[in-house]
Amino acid sequence: MDRSLRAARSATFAYFALNGFLMGMWIVHIPAVEQRAGTSHAVLGWLLLLLGAGAFAGMQIVGPLTDRIGARTVVPVSAALCSAALVLPGLVTNTWTLGAALLVLGFGNGCLDVSMNAHAVQVERGYERPVMSAFHATFSLGGVLAALVGARTLSWGVSPSVTLGVVALCGILVAVPAASALLRPEPVPAERTSAAASKTGRGTPRRIWVLAVLALMLMLCEGVANDWSALHLRDVLDASAATAALAFGAFATAMTAGRLLADRVAARFGPVAILRYGASMAALGLAAAALSPWIPLALIGWTVFGAGLSGCIPQLFSAAGHADPEAAGVNVSRVAGLGYLGMLAGPAVIGPLTHFVPLNLTFLLPVAFCVVAACTAGILRSRPKAPAPVEAQAV
Repeated sequence: MDRSLRAARSATFAYFALNGFLMGMWIVHIPAVEQRAGTSHAVLGWLLLLLGAGAFAGMQIVGPLTDRIGARTVVPVSAALCSAALVLPGLVTNTWTLGAALLVLGFGNGCLDVSMNAHAVQVERGYERPVMSAFHATFSLGGVLAALVGARTLSWGVSPSVTLGVVALCGILVAVPAASALLRPEPVPAERTSAAASKTGRGTPRRIWVLAVLALMLMLCEGVANDWSALHLRDVLDASAATAALAFGAFATAMTAGRLLADRVAARFGPVAILRYGASMAALGLAAAALSPWIPLALIGWTVFGAGLSGCIPQLFSAAGHADPEAAGVNVSRVAGLGYLGMLAGPAVIGPLTHFVPLNLTFLLPVAFCVVAACTAGILRSRPKAPAPVEAQAV
């Protein structure tokens, strides 16, 4: 294996872990920042939409930029921007400044999300085997590390402005040196250049939009677990607060472990199998959790739900990136953008439904989304797996 490719993979791991760590540090400091800004929970909920809006804007802007000048340039700049933006929530003094801070932080996060995934596709193409899920697992591990570090600094009484400022500086110190290990843009043969030119002005292929809609549905399912799993055990099954917290812990642990294993499974059975059987497993797990009258079975259901979902989203990102090497950034930005909106839509969709049906029955909607994803998994078949015949022809 080429040494430069191994170095590029290590650098990509670093950027994914950094992204997870940065966003995790923001999450653990939400209560302290909310108190500093003097906002209510309701107002904070609306302000968090600005985080999503900034991320979506960043994704759509940086996607074409990555295709134009290369991930090697865009990734470190995006990582430095996201790191620097983390300082802002720690400095807010009112609702308006918090809204502006979240918009900038979201923009930086969106830029880094798309550019590092586009580079991950380039690395995967070089390895000629699936490696995308491991990158996403590293993102999750970065979030776990942030939870541990944030909990410790908060217990010491360290000001959010100090903690977030130090983390921002460390993020920049990681982002800049790691850039030298990233892969240079792939040379494009003349015949592919002319073919790409002939496509200029055409819209995003329908297949990419299908992948994006699947990402929206599956990331909405992930958002449901993030926001409602603990409440489900507490409000529906009368679990204690400590026991209810285990629901999200089981889901997150299973998802991280599943992503560490998904690349090997994808290499052996292919991405279609990962999406079809993973989404089916997720549907069964969530249905069991939703309908179970027993806490242990509900916890098992949330665990199976996380394990099933774990490999699905990385396959969609990878498929989008491999669909057209000259438009990898744009295609990933479409899938990531709609997926991110889906994750934000989880609370917005489930919350109003609870006015009509019990909370556990609202979970049948994400169950249906998982079933749809399982039934349409064949959309990945035309994606060259890494490696795959079509990809080999493109390279």
